[in-house]
Amino acid sequence: MQAKNSSVKLLSWYDKNHRVLPFRLTKDPYKIWVSEIMLQQTQIKTVIPYYNKWIKTFPTLIDVAKSNISILLKNWEGLGYYSRCINFHKSAKIVLDKYHGTIPQNWEKFISLPGVGEYTASAVLSIAFGHKIPAIDGNVRRVLSRYLGIKKITSRNFQRIKNKLQFWISSSRPGDFNQALMDLGSIICSPKKPNCNKCPINNSCKAYLIGEPEKYPIKLIKKKIPDFKVAVGLIWRQNKFFIQKRKINSMLGGLWEFPGGKVKNGESLIQALKNKIKEECGSEIMVIEEIGIIKHKYSHFSITMHGFNCKEISPGFNTNKEFRWINLDEVKQFAFPKANHKLFSILK
Repeated sequence: MQAKNSSVKLLSWYDKNHRVLPFRLTKDPYKIWVSEIMLQQTQIKTVIPYYNKWIKTFPTLIDVAKSNISILLKNWEGLGYYSRCINFHKSAKIVLDKYHGTIPQNWEKFISLPGVGEYTASAVLSIAFGHKIPAIDGNVRRVLSRYLGIKKITSRNFQRIKNKLQFWISSSRPGDFNQALMDLGSIICSPKKPNCNKCPINNSCKAYLIGEPEKYPIKLIKKKIPDFKVAVGLIWRQNKFFIQKRKINSMLGGLWEFPGGKVKNGESLIQALKNKIKEECGSEIMVIEEIGIIKHKYSHFSITMHGFNCKEISPGFNTNKEFRWINLDEVKQFAFPKANHKLFSILK
């Protein structure tokens, strides 16, 4: 009975306080799916303009499946974690070829698609199709940790959270229930200074009743991420410079970049750049001047990138990568990593 009452209270709160988001105005599984992919490790305020543009450009999953990956990556440019886009394209093609363009409702079939994990499958199947499956993201995990009085998210305790949600989830509105918990974690049960007095289920929350909600769950100490020194070159031929395309199965796969790479210990920036360009492109270059230095963070490391203007000494490139010679006005036609765009901003 308590679980039922808590579910009713939660949904009543959600009906009055839910966030109005463009991907909640539809039951189209494609639109819900692409929103969930975009929202992985990305804030909602960042995702919304990308989502709106994406749906306008690719109204259906079939449009995605039939598009060139370069076009998709250009539309994804700036969102980061580009493997999400590549996997979504792969999945769209599988759905078109294997399921005749209809997104499968079956759990095993859907979760087997590239880039679809347990959370994404749970969210899409519950919201779009009404399947009674709890979707556990970071917000939901925090809410349930406090509700159950769990300090450490061990595998056993995570199973306790899943069991509680499976028992608690609404049979008639499972998608709304999942989104209600997500909103509760975002709006009320925030990591710091949660607004417990406005929480609809506070009378059953152990962390609130103890009076120490911020201590649940215990925050993990983040390891310091390494920083790598990188040297890249803009190799000029009159008013055009050389760019190359990263292999699709590599980090930032499918994006365009300047040649160059990490600087080894004891190696000078210019020597490292010359060595890398010789290795990647089979060409000797002369370094003319430094353009500037930019810093950029990825999820598990950061880089300090030194950009240099260069020119060829020995014309002719021997590379197994796709490449182009472009001018600055053509930059907008290609998808580049954010770090490269930071160098473009210095050039401009």
